[in-house]
Amino acid sequence: MKATPLSNCERRFILRAIEEKKRLDGRQCYDYRNVRISFGADYGCCIVELGKTRVLAQVSCELVPPKPNRPTEGILFFNLELSPMAAPGFEPGRQTDLLVKLNRLIERCLRNSKCIDTESLCVVAGEKVWQIRLDLHVLNHDGNIIDAASIAGIVALCHFRRPDVSVQGEEVTVYTPEERDPVPLSIHHMPICVSFAFFQQGTYLLVDPSEREERVMDGVLVIAMNKHREICTMQSSGGIMLIKDQVLRCSKITAVKVAEITELIQKALENNQKVRKEGGKFGFAESIPNQKITAFKMESAAVDTNDVEEQAEEIITKADPPSEVFAKPILHTPGTAQIGEGIENSWGELEESDREEAAEEEDESEVTTLECQKMETEDTSTVKETTKDEPIVLSDSEEEEVVILEPQELPKQTRAQTNSKQENTSKKAFNKRRKKKRAAH
Repeated sequence: MKATPLSNCERRFILRAIEEKKRLDGRQCYDYRNVRISFGADYGCCIVELGKTRVLAQVSCELVPPKPNRPTEGILFFNLELSPMAAPGFEPGRQTDLLVKLNRLIERCLRNSKCIDTESLCVVAGEKVWQIRLDLHVLNHDGNIIDAASIAGIVALCHFRRPDVSVQGEEVTVYTPEERDPVPLSIHHMPICVSFAFFQQGTYLLVDPSEREERVMDGVLVIAMNKHREICTMQSSGGIMLIKDQVLRCSKITAVKVAEITELIQKALENNQKVRKEGGKFGFAESIPNQKITAFKMESAAVDTNDVEEQAEEIITKADPPSEVFAKPILHTPGTAQIGEGIENSWGELEESDREEAAEEEDESEVTTLECQKMETEDTSTVKETTKDEPIVLSDSEEEEVVILEPQELPKQTRAQTNSKQENTSKKAFNKRRKKKRAAH
């Protein structure tokens, strides 16, 4: 599914606002959106929110053989995914140009800057090293994915703890968190990316562009820097020509923004570690604000009920009297009452014709039951007579006796006769009813 195109009216409106040094969300040209960091229950899991752009980072590790050309260094693996959950224009499992560019920027920012000590990840030289895998999932896209992804990646790596390991001879023992405390990664510095959007061939400059501003911009400059003012990587895309003064101005702005974000990251890590040591509640569920669900709850207001009775009496006196006056109910017996002149209830009383039909039906049912009883007695007598003449075959053994009963056709005939008699009686009763009804009409 392709992304919805931007109309010409929106495009002109955004460009006109940028010329007047105004932005759609009310920020100034060099303002950064609010950064919010929340940690999961496990080590190495965090969510970074840059405005409405959200990125989930997860770090995992495993023991693998090292690379042949670097037997004493661990392995770092980075993966960034763009799913349709973030934006309808992203397709799953497809390597787009944007995805390739973002993955390369993350690798250059975190791996090529040597921010992680890979030699500390070696367990046995040439045999076993730790492989650190960083997975980044974009949950919502509202512009400037690379900045949010770089912050989420370095925060997750700083928060991650790998299992402790001991080596005795050729045996490698990996301890669980219950046996030994996990070991944090050795991180030298925190490289963070800051993006700059240029408009009208570099005439106007914006920091941290939003999603709509990215559609209108002519080019973008990404600078990765740490708090020591060391540039880790730099990339320009969009085909614009930048002057040296513009690049220097962007680098100075980057240094200020990186210092602020690094301080925010360190405070978030310290607070999370403090909560874990004190045994408090932590995780994504605890990071949700308490007043978010009940934001529209109204405060209870006191109601004065002193003059309610007087007001009710005034309303009753001012009201018009009822148009109809009903008679008082007559109480015959406790639990019953009658209003007005009632008529005797005729429900349940049968007419004379209905009574005669009911009596005839009772007589006919008695006759049929008597006939059925007679037929049953005849059936039992015939069965007894047939059982007298039945042959009995005895086996050679004294213990077993086998009796063979041959079926007779007489019981079947008697049953058929009873069924036919019952049908005849029911037909006669039905014909009598029809004749009486015709005579009555």
